Amino acid sequence: MKRYWLLLLLNSLLASADSVTLPDFTGLVKETSGAVVNIVARDNADEKTQQMSPQEEQLFRFFGLPGQPENRDRVSGGSGFIISKDGYILTNRHVIQGADKVTVTLKDRRELEASIIGEDEASDVALLKVDAKQLPVLEIGSSEQLSIGEWVMAIGSPLSFEHSVTKGIVSAKGRRMGVQQYVPYIQSDVPINRGNSGGPLINMQGQVVGINTLIVSNTGGYMGISFSIPIDVAMNVADQLKANQVVKRGYLGVGYENVNQEMADYLGMKRPIGALINNVSKNSAAEKAGIEVGDVIVKFAGKNIEFAEDLPPIVGMTKPETEVELTVFRDGKTKLLTASLESTEGNNLVSSNSSDDTYGKGLGFTVAGLTEQDRQRSGEDNGVVVQSIDDPEVRRANLTVGDVIKKVGKVNVKDLKDFKAAIADLESDEPIVLLVSRGGGNRFIVIER
Repeated sequence: MKRYWLLLLLNSLLASADSVTLPDFTGLVKETSGAVVNIVARDNADEKTQQMSPQEEQLFRFFGLPGQPENRDRVSGGSGFIISKDGYILTNRHVIQGADKVTVTLKDRRELEASIIGEDEASDVALLKVDAKQLPVLEIGSSEQLSIGEWVMAIGSPLSFEHSVTKGIVSAKGRRMGVQQYVPYIQSDVPINRGNSGGPLINMQGQVVGINTLIVSNTGGYMGISFSIPIDVAMNVADQLKANQVVKRGYLGVGYENVNQEMADYLGMKRPIGALINNVSKNSAAEKAGIEVGDVIVKFAGKNIEFAEDLPPIVGMTKPETEVELTVFRDGKTKLLTASLESTEGNNLVSSNSSDDTYGKGLGFTVAGLTEQDRQRSGEDNGVVVQSIDDPEVRRANLTVGDVIKKVGKVNVKDLKDFKAAIADLESDEPIVLLVSRGGGNRFIVIER
């Protein structure tokens, strides 16, 4: 009898397993693939390739080839998708950056030359236009309504294999990568590789919800983590590029960092949340609104700010000169403020510091000269302020945005010029030893390289 019940239970489990079916993507592919294109971008050589890299010079000397090599075009490739019947196409800026000629190949094998309508460095979005009519179009969805765990599909040209289809689920939302502070990336486990850049991330309703942009990998190949630009961000950029060929974003004028548990306890917060303000630019929208250093922005324009990284994309997506309400946590209670946003125009990234002069590309962090606000906040007259951090190793070393660097090794740092000189004197593999001022005290930080 016991064996009978076990067999009955096993049959029941097998029947349940048979009733669970994975989504069928065949209809979705037929519906959407016609609007996906392959992109080839050429940078005409001319005088640009006359300058050889050290590696090329070595090869030419080794093989005894006389003179300069023949000019060669730089060719790059990627993907894109059509967003209007009259030929507007979205892709990544890095796919077509610096190109003199862009060729788009449709699924029906037609090749069309595309003009570059505009590029936006801050979001890595580019808008192209081909001369054609009645083209197949992808329906625009909403990345904001996208749910974690939802099935999604990618179509593109990985490693030049055109119209390759892969699928997966949404792993996370609101990821920040590097210095792209205006892009709350969608993370998925959809397999993408070189050549997928610029292609669409599509939901089960056949709507594009993102632009496939990058992967995190130790090998250069797919390792289960892919990132896409939310379509809400991309379309905001595309509409502005189409209308004005330039992108304007809301600008608040604050420096910010995450609230950790220690700071939350100190401020009397129930839990770490929001963007802790460590700098307010002079005469900025933030200063005029009454935002103070030490405030924690917990809500902006009706949207909750869970992490500091949530703030820049929301501010950037808000039109300049818009009046917005924001909620700050100050002195143990919340306070409602109103700010009239200013504008940042063009392709320059808006930093969390008001100084225009910055340095640090390749170090894993950037610094800027001290502003008057920095001097008042820190009590330091000399040094440079840490403006942004994009390397996890630097974060683990406990360097923080807003720290004032007073020394590099044994060298005193008076200004940005001193900092640059001190860094230049270090060997490429030598640790960076910093004396920083934070919260009225000094500490040494060692960054291994």
